[in-house]
Amino acid sequence: MKLTAHPGAPLRGEVAVPGDKSISHRALIIGAMAEGETRITGLLESDDVMRTVAAVRALGADVARDGDIWRVRGGPWRSPDAPIDCGNSGTTARLLMGAVAGRPISATFVGDSSLSRRPMRRVTEPLRQMGARIEGGDTLPITVHGGRLRGIEYAMPVASAQVKSAILLAGLGADGPTRVIETQPSRDHSERMLPLFLDEAGRLRGTDVPAPGDPSSAAFLVVAALLVPGSQVTVRGVGINPTRIGLFETLRDMGGEIELANRREVGGEPVADVLARASRLRGVEVPAARAPAMIDEYPLLAVAAAFAQGGTAMHDLGELRHKESDRLAAIANGLAACGVSVQVEGDTLRIRGGAAPGGTEVAAHGDHRIAMAFAVLGLASAAPVCVDGAEMIATSFPGFADLMRGLGARIEDA
Repeated sequence: MKLTAHPGAPLRGEVAVPGDKSISHRALIIGAMAEGETRITGLLESDDVMRTVAAVRALGADVARDGDIWRVRGGPWRSPDAPIDCGNSGTTARLLMGAVAGRPISATFVGDSSLSRRPMRRVTEPLRQMGARIEGGDTLPITVHGGRLRGIEYAMPVASAQVKSAILLAGLGADGPTRVIETQPSRDHSERMLPLFLDEAGRLRGTDVPAPGDPSSAAFLVVAALLVPGSQVTVRGVGINPTRIGLFETLRDMGGEIELANRREVGGEPVADVLARASRLRGVEVPAARAPAMIDEYPLLAVAAAFAQGGTAMHDLGELRHKESDRLAAIANGLAACGVSVQVEGDTLRIRGGAAPGGTEVAAHGDHRIAMAFAVLGLASAAPVCVDGAEMIATSFPGFADLMRGLGARIEDA
């Protein structure tokens, strides 16, 4: 599937984006581990999250959609009859490996060609230290034989919320305490959510979990509004967890007009309405320490940098090579195809901004965020940009093109 984004009229309006993907996965998995019923509002109904729905059903949970609410009833987990197909979802695979390891069951995990290239030893190694028996190497397919775990103290070698969460979920079924030590903070949705489920005796009980709007999805609307002249867009009810809004902080450093209004707390997560206005951006040196708080947003930041005056440097991006695609290469190749000056120096990305001619086709490389980032570039470039492989957008942001069209964007199915 191809999408062609054309430069055009200003983007204007007030909208909401789908629910947070990270929170949706965790609510389903922890709800399936808990006794009683969990009611999830705002669940992201994307391909990735539906993989988790199917997986927890296969493991013994009862999951059903009831109007705007998803109901999850946990029960005794069982070994599934067939391998768990995680599709493109690394979160499904890594978090469920941890959850399965803490139960006296076995499960095999498989995925699509993209997920099957992503590293898994970062998860399986600590699970082995806890006593799980693992069959397989660094990539899928991998079989986890769980039960009879012991708690460990584990120092994280890389900042990864998925690895941290897998260890914590395994620790719920381990003998003794489990402690994870981070040298750099990663997303803390699991730590915020688990107390909602724990009763006074420390057992998981079903509860209500509201999922705020996904800041990673809202970011595409925000950047489009900053780049297209005359635009003003408000995105309602967006999660503004401090471990997720590194992009907004960086865009403000670049001169972007972004306001956070109506701040409140929903289900243990900070939430706000995000207002973005068209702005003249300037290049900046992005602190390497900010990478964990915006690791998924670098493709979009690179697009913003293409239009900023002067140079932008982004450091410590090695983790981008292990996402749905080699995102570092995909960003550089896509920008170069669009006429932007870009260099990769080790794990550093340097962009000389000012304008993006566009007028070309960019491959998504099976990566939803690459696809959406270059669609945003096409809305502000001198000539249209066609994105090949745009069907991957449905893994995280179903309805992306229609929502953008509702704001005035000209995006066509090619």
